[in-house]
Amino acid sequence: MRLQGKTAIVTGAASGFGAGIATKFIAKGARVMIADINGEAATRMAAELGENAVAQQVDVADGASVNAMAQAALAAFGQLDILVNNAGVTHLPTPLEDVGEDDFDRVFNVNMKSVYLTARALVPHMKTRGTGAILNVASTAGISPRPNLNWYNASKGWMITATRTMAVELAPSGVRVNAICPVAGETPLLKSFMGEDTPEMRAKFLSTIPLGRFSTPEDMGNAACFLCSDEASMITGVAMEVDGGRCI
Repeated sequence: MRLQGKTAIVTGAASGFGAGIATKFIAKGARVMIADINGEAATRMAAELGENAVAQQVDVADGASVNAMAQAALAAFGQLDILVNNAGVTHLPTPLEDVGEDDFDRVFNVNMKSVYLTARALVPHMKTRGTGAILNVASTAGISPRPNLNWYNASKGWMITATRTMAVELAPSGVRVNAICPVAGETPLLKSFMGEDTPEMRAKFLSTIPLGRFSTPEDMGNAACFLCSDEASMITGVAMEVDGGRCI
């Protein structure tokens, strides 16, 4: 029970990698807030995960909504040990100059501004307690970018840099900050990354992953559980590639 007694918020936790992370955390003893823009889906996921899960509707790109999420978590748990910034979006594969401004703003706000908003809402609490773990779900796209996902790639590169600078600044306060970098997996975003979900496109994508498979929510849950546990107490500022060798 590696996370026994710990409390966590996982954003975007109603599906995909976030659901995998939340499921693993609860299996290892944590109490978890399932935070998602889809409130109904969050409620269903929390019901599936049992009494140690609570649901919260949140728009991670909106400061008031993030503040409400933070207050609800502290009211429910009394303290917060772990924050996982998992919620993310992409634009469709498009030449960089043709991506619409609305799509760019959505990627910027959900993938980048959200990290600032959750930090603003919850870092003071962690500093006061002198402990905490923040995990940002970045991407191999931030390390080894692919054409036509330019602004998504850039947002994940930003998240990796944010992770490192947050880690340096918050280390004296006892707060660790790390990132995981998944390769594309069986999540609702897969079709958006590939442009179209066909056997041919899947085969083409899989050919770039040495281990020969997509990442899974369970893979992300396992990596996140380690990095957010006390076993990783000497690890901060890393961007762990959980990618089957994609970035080699």
